[in-house]
Amino acid sequence: MKKPIYAAILLAGTSLGLAACGGEAEEPVEVAAEDTIEGVEISDARLMLPPVAGNPAAVYFELANNSDRNLAFRGAEVEQAARAEVHDMMEWDGEMVMGEAPPVMVESGGSVSFAPGGKHVMAFDLAEGFAEGDTTKVTLIAAGGRRHSFEATAKAAGDDR
Repeated sequence: MKKPIYAAILLAGTSLGLAACGGEAEEPVEVAAEDTIEGVEISDARLMLPPVAGNPAAVYFELANNSDRNLAFRGAEVEQAARAEVHDMMEWDGEMVMGEAPPVMVESGGSVSFAPGGKHVMAFDLAEGFAEGDTTKVTLIAAGGRRHSFEATAKAAGDDR
């Protein structure tokens, strides 16, 4: 009766010793920063202040998706605004009008320009005192709730957009 118990203990101890001898050390996994989506790159981010106080501002930028999967951005937040919406220009009844955009799909390896006359983020009810040269955090919200944040610098309404 003692032999099977002794054999089981010996076998368990041997496997523990082998597990501890595992040749190569594991390499640390790179963890993406909070509020970023791996592979997404934002450039030329700027918030254009409204020409008339109280009107909404517009955020423009270049978005590149260098990840291995397609991404759909469904919304946005602007830290210095009460609310934000992703907008696009579209044809309605023979005229070009601006309105809230459906999710913006960015294919793997692709890019999308958020620029005047096209896609952009509207920032409503800017914080009092927010002015030219100030920066604000802009967050894009992807399908599934993933978030990607970046900084945008405020520019005067008459500046090059």
